[in-house]
Amino acid sequence: MKTKPGKSASAWVDPDDAPEWSEEMLSRAEIAEGGKFLRPATGTVSGRGRPRVEAPKRQISVRLDQDVLAGLKTTGPGWQNRMNQALREWLARQ
Repeated sequence: MKTKPGKSASAWVDPDDAPEWSEEMLSRAEIAEGGKFLRPATGTVSGRGRPRVEAPKRQISVRLDQDVLAGLKTTGPGWQNRMNQALREWLARQ
């Protein structure tokens, strides 16, 4: 019979143990008052999410024969990119 594991160490950290803010950190910090942003953050963080691409791909819906789709999927991860490349090569020959 297994026994219950003992209590784990506390993950709580005393906020008084946080390092003091330097002038450099304060100069990069976002400033807001009452929910209104007065100055955005600057420095190491360059925004959220992926960087924007010049020509992003578009999501579409395509109906393929079952055997064609199964064949593409058997090539493993990245099959959609390989399908895109195959279509690009076909268009270049036209």
